[in-house]
Amino acid sequence: MAFDDATRARLNRFVGKVRGILTEEFTRQLQQVYGLDPMTGNSADLESLVHLDDRRLETASVLRQILDHYLAAESDTGGAARRNVLKRIVREQAFTVLNRLAALRMMEVRGLITESIGRGTQSQGFRLYQAVVNGALGETGEAYQIYLFSLFDHFAADLTSLFDRHAPQSLLFPREPALNDVLQELLAPDLASLWAEDETIGWIYQYFNSKEERKAMREASQAPRNSRELAVRNQFFTPRYVVEFLVDNTLGRLWFNWTGGETCLRDRCQYLLVKPDEASEPLGRLRDPRTIKLLDPACGSMHFGLYAFDLFQAIYREAWDWEQSNGPNELDRATGGSPDLKPLPETYADQDAFLRDVPRLIIEHNIYGVDIDPRAAQIASLALWLRAQRAWHQAGVKAKDRPQVGRGHVVAAVAPPAEVDLRKRFMEELDPLDAELFEKTLFVLKGLPELGVLLQVERELPALVRAVFGEHGDLFREEDVAQWRKAEVRLRDALTEFARAARSTYQGRLFADDALQGLLMIDHCREVFDVVVMNPPFGALASSTKAEMTKAYPNSKNDLLAIFVERGLSLMRSGSRIGAITSRTCFFLSSFQKWREEVVLAIAKPEVMADLGLGVMDDAMVEAAAYVLEKRI
Repeated sequence: MAFDDATRARLNRFVGKVRGILTEEFTRQLQQVYGLDPMTGNSADLESLVHLDDRRLETASVLRQILDHYLAAESDTGGAARRNVLKRIVREQAFTVLNRLAALRMMEVRGLITESIGRGTQSQGFRLYQAVVNGALGETGEAYQIYLFSLFDHFAADLTSLFDRHAPQSLLFPREPALNDVLQELLAPDLASLWAEDETIGWIYQYFNSKEERKAMREASQAPRNSRELAVRNQFFTPRYVVEFLVDNTLGRLWFNWTGGETCLRDRCQYLLVKPDEASEPLGRLRDPRTIKLLDPACGSMHFGLYAFDLFQAIYREAWDWEQSNGPNELDRATGGSPDLKPLPETYADQDAFLRDVPRLIIEHNIYGVDIDPRAAQIASLALWLRAQRAWHQAGVKAKDRPQVGRGHVVAAVAPPAEVDLRKRFMEELDPLDAELFEKTLFVLKGLPELGVLLQVERELPALVRAVFGEHGDLFREEDVAQWRKAEVRLRDALTEFARAARSTYQGRLFADDALQGLLMIDHCREVFDVVVMNPPFGALASSTKAEMTKAYPNSKNDLLAIFVERGLSLMRSGSRIGAITSRTCFFLSSFQKWREEVVLAIAKPEVMADLGLGVMDDAMVEAAAYVLEKRI
């Protein structure tokens, strides 16, 4: 269905109403139950919370550890910083609850779960649950909360970032009156048809931050002042036709070229620009689809990835047929692959087994996403997971026969852990050289919340490794990479153990988790991609990173959109394609001349351009263009 203006306005009102209910509820919980005041920044001593039972006292303790963890990354720990961090905690609890309830509602209308949200406490799933527990879990409201928690735990294995009840974004849950108010909004009759649409979750992501907040931020400062402002000010929904136009002419076009035009994508991709009689010289060895990597470096709710999922399904089917026709080892697994990949016929017993695994393969091998907004890690992962479930449903694969989907490659660019005491304690358990490497790596990752994938960490690593393990000369560059890989495995294992260790506190777990997230970001930056598609931030650079960005990207320094395009190209192999929707001004303003000459025309070659004009990206007052560049060198 089309998300017209009236539909989007209705979703906007729904999200705004629920955000208000949950923000008020969690603010009151912090103030009245846990002794933390987001309005003043004050926190009561744990010992004074004598009204709390053991469970809630533990929650109060954990909330204070989260407060300390977030404050450690701030340059100032005074009253203003404490207020901002406590408001951040409220905001994170609110968007997590909204995302979870919306996710369950979307699951039940797809038949993935028994009705659990659709009629609140009268839902069929809960009534069956009540019959089984036979009143042992207390009053209806309390039992319903426990029932919802059991669903969260069930789905936490596949969607950890959204459903992990022990994550710092999910410690609070609305009390019964607030939960009823949220459900009343969620179950409004005029929203009922929207829960069957994949696009709905993207609009919920879009509208959580209000226009009023964006306007206030822009009035307060011309340039974003921190990572949150950067994320909120540049969050603009990408229309479906733009998504298809860019993915068709990047991923679709690559596969068209590799197959010599012998692909169903010629007809499947309505925006793919090819001449009626066009045919290219096919690759001698077609790429194994498990080696094709697509990145959205500002992924938001993963709109590009969702449509790319459809094309990857077709690509996998055609690759199977290709290998059946041409024999095993006729697919190229070396380019972009790993040594453990075996030919498809050796991996799967038959085509049915292969096709049943394709949705998992797409999530675990093909689609990568990065965003500086932590909500994206929840929403983008959910969107891909729901898309995989739909593929299995359409194929008639029963839930019990569906493969478990792994972690995937959606990463939130979070600040590296900043607690000095925890860092020292962790480093004491490491080999001295690994400890030095860990400390230097955290320093390199310092700008991650503002820069995300723009942080050129992969360029820093060789020098960092040589500084720690010694200089071997130019002939030993590969040895530097190997040293990093070995050290990264050791650090990853040590951090995981540090988080699990009984002596580690909740704050210690947060320290380890953030460090592991930083290592994941490094992995993303070291990948070589075949496709980059994006609706990147545009405009002025954040004041906190302007000097660093100007030095790192001298040809693109005057606008974030130009930097994103240059960075995207740097992460790709020769012959790959980047597609972007940005302001069109970059193609004629004199201030972008160096970018056009040294990046767009020197590194790449423009292949496709659509001048879209005003009114394309929701309320963004920008004349937009969508274009595709092919990397030449």
